[in-house]
Amino acid sequence: MSTMTGTPLPSAPAVRELFEGLLGREVEATIGTGAVNPGTAPGAVVGVYTDDRMALRAIVLLELSLAAHAGAAIALIPVVQAEVAADDGVLPDTLYENVAEVLNVAASVFNADDAPHVKLYQSYRPGEQLPADVSKWVLAFVRRVDMELSISGYGKGRVSVLVL
Repeated sequence: MSTMTGTPLPSAPAVRELFEGLLGREVEATIGTGAVNPGTAPGAVVGVYTDDRMALRAIVLLELSLAAHAGAAIALIPVVQAEVAADDGVLPDTLYENVAEVLNVAASVFNADDAPHVKLYQSYRPGEQLPADVSKWVLAFVRRVDMELSISGYGKGRVSVLVL
């Protein structure tokens, strides 16, 4: 039996199903929509995942609009609050904390029986300075899935899932 040494890249359907299951709403996905760049306005929420030895294993980037809509949907907050956040380019604390919990649960898509255990190490707000060891990977040519998710009754935005 071979043992995987790296973190597996989740499939696009697995990412969509994660959001659908967490939010309790239909989520449509469009694959190949381009990479999320947290360095361009209005920014992105960034989840950084490490293994038990604190080695960087994966990064999830949620465009501000997707972060706002997912943060609202998970807590059944009226969609207007997510729309205001997306339009203003500012993610309120409540929506940020909710989407950080989504990122925490998202660690499950990286964990396979024969791979290192991965957990959310830290999440960063839109516009927050990323550490150099994280920012260098954001737009790098690595194993990744770039897609747009549309949350039924809320809204849409892009997500990039990177495995290092």
